[in-house]
Amino acid sequence: MTFDYDLFVLGAGSGGLAASKRAASYGAKVAIAEQDLVGGTCVIRGCVPKKLMVYASHFSHFYQDAVGYGWSPVEATFDWSKLVQAVDGEVRRLSRLHISFLEKNNVELFHGQARLVDDHTVAVDDRTFTAEKILIAVGGEATKPQIPGIEHAITSREVFLLPLQPKRLAVVGGGYIGTEFAGVFNGLGTEVFQVVRRGLILRGFDEDLREEVQTGMVKKGVNVLSNTTIEKIEKVPEGVRLVLKGAKDNSLVVDTVLYATGRSPNLEGLGLETAGVETAKGAIVVNEWSQTSQPHIFALGDCTDKVNLTPVAVAEGRAFADTQFGNKPHHISYENIATAVFSQPEACTVGMTEIAANAQYGEDGVKVYRTRFRPMIYALPNVDEKILMKLVVHKETDRVLGAQMVGKDAAEIIQCVAIAVTMGATKKDFDATMALHPTSAEEFVTLP
Repeated sequence: MTFDYDLFVLGAGSGGLAASKRAASYGAKVAIAEQDLVGGTCVIRGCVPKKLMVYASHFSHFYQDAVGYGWSPVEATFDWSKLVQAVDGEVRRLSRLHISFLEKNNVELFHGQARLVDDHTVAVDDRTFTAEKILIAVGGEATKPQIPGIEHAITSREVFLLPLQPKRLAVVGGGYIGTEFAGVFNGLGTEVFQVVRRGLILRGFDEDLREEVQTGMVKKGVNVLSNTTIEKIEKVPEGVRLVLKGAKDNSLVVDTVLYATGRSPNLEGLGLETAGVETAKGAIVVNEWSQTSQPHIFALGDCTDKVNLTPVAVAEGRAFADTQFGNKPHHISYENIATAVFSQPEACTVGMTEIAANAQYGEDGVKVYRTRFRPMIYALPNVDEKILMKLVVHKETDRVLGAQMVGKDAAEIIQCVAIAVTMGATKKDFDATMALHPTSAEEFVTLP
């Protein structure tokens, strides 16, 4: 049978872009469809615009800290609309750049809603195409719970284009998205209330890390409402009122409510049933080769709900292309994936947490090294902000099972530590590494 394309990709996000370009480099005839801006969640409404806003929120602290170094006080003002326009401009620039990369790699781009007609046919709006192989890389979408008044709340999709900066903001959710936005708006001068169902934010992360981040956020002015849920949302003349239930049953009036309580695979309207693609728990089922229940239909990234991170989707996309079109079969490992939370203070982790290591090897089989100190940059302005560093080590082999860090430059530092952890470095290897002084990073190789 003759097909229009060797590969048709649904979704021009991180995974779909990586797979399509790599497949085309092997000589495959490739097409990709996207109904939104090219770039996916990361570029359009995720990692990139969020990190730019994180940077923006830091400057108020820079002005204050500079006084300790001899700079005169600055009475600065902040323009929300200017930031929104600048961030949107950068997002659109990157989207155009990704389109140019597709063009250079001879990948044909179709704008529109794509769906499966059968196991070899894709429809994009009113056009149909056949493909020998199909890749689904449509990502995920923010979700909101069905409670009364939820229509008055926004998600991370809308937050980047708010016409006005809220004076009072409720962020619902203790995951990394909610925690990051709570820090962003607090740094920009908004009064922030973070509503958390449990006692601590960042469930699933290392316990010391969770406590350190939450304590640091509260010090910076974020109002963390622990053990609290929202019963309903009401529109009132002053804004929106949240009816709270938890440790203290009361109400809270804010300008804007941002829900960051979860994301789900974006599978609506894809026609998966028509093509015989199996799903489970709202995600596409795949094997280690990204293969679905249909042997020539594949899926990767957030729509499979494995490890929902941009670098993972990119790696999955390249591995898929190498295997299917490059005669270089391999699949990726999901162990020792470094993760960053661009909270304030920043937090990062790679490998096993202390709790996970204890569960696998027993408390007597694990040794934990930790330190907590004030970085040098905060000495002269006398800022009460600390760094936490932690190594989790297997006693029998001396292998470093995991590393955690909270504080300034955590993400930049943990990336290099992740190399050592992935290679199986031991605590003795860390100890034998000469320190680079004076830095915060040197503490990882001088832990007693």
